[in-house]
Amino acid sequence: MRDNFLKALLEVTKKDQNIFLITGDLGFKIFDNYIKKFKNRFLNVGVAEQNMIGIASAMSLRGYKVIVYSIANFGTLRCLEQIRNDAAYHNSNITIVASGGGYTYGSLGVSHHATEDIGILRSLPNIKVFVPSSGVESYLTTKKIINLKGVKYLRIEKTSNIKPLNKKIDVLKPIIYRKGNDGIILTSGGILSECIDSADKLFKNKKINLSIYSLNCIKPFNKNFFKKLLKVKYIISVEEHNYSCGIGSSILENLNKLNIKKNIKIIAIKDRYSSIVGDQNYMRRSNNLNSKSIQNEILKFFNDAKKHF
Repeated sequence: MRDNFLKALLEVTKKDQNIFLITGDLGFKIFDNYIKKFKNRFLNVGVAEQNMIGIASAMSLRGYKVIVYSIANFGTLRCLEQIRNDAAYHNSNITIVASGGGYTYGSLGVSHHATEDIGILRSLPNIKVFVPSSGVESYLTTKKIINLKGVKYLRIEKTSNIKPLNKKIDVLKPIIYRKGNDGIILTSGGILSECIDSADKLFKNKKINLSIYSLNCIKPFNKNFFKKLLKVKYIISVEEHNYSCGIGSSILENLNKLNIKKNIKIIAIKDRYSSIVGDQNYMRRSNNLNSKSIQNEILKFFNDAKKHF
């Protein structure tokens, strides 16, 4: 996703003189080409994320479209007060790009695990939240949101090069990756690959055929899509994020706004910090977010639902 983000950033910066990139002592090597082409529109503030948001907010008030780039937890939690008071309160035109959502930096420990960021930032007014699930989404989302007004949060991570089913994509709407008629998986981020593997094996072994949609745009939500969920019997949300306040919570909140009552299975991190470390795949297995665990949770959900309805 990072390479796709950078490709889109280079393209839009070439056409728009008001775009400015700020990094918090991150992005060495990957921004070399950007700096070579746009050295007067780049600033490395060092390990000073709070200052980074303050500078970006001030520049946005002078007409710049500012992109700030850091590791997910440093660019969000460390400078949350500045995001709230400097950026969101003034509805500044900045895009906060977080590299390494979820357990991308799993081997570096809890200080680098971004597992609460979506819930925290989507709770702030004037912030739009985007969590691409593929390289295609990352590229298209970057090009789209830089020109949207207000504060945008873009969470990117490592992912396999999965292609959506539709060639024409609107990143403000859920994006389909798999068609099925027995239920629907709603997900965001690189964990899409685990969801697709789970759905394929469930169909092969249990003849359960599930659709999969990426909720690239977590906030604001798409009312028309959520109205369609009224006809869906089984809804499962899967996320590499804390159980509380993540996309599962967002789905329930938005269905409640539309007065749609549904039984939804939320598969997420079980409201805990991880004291173990390892690569992203290991961290997913340890937190029951790998393909096998997702399959088991979905089967249990289906069996329980059949008993009660």
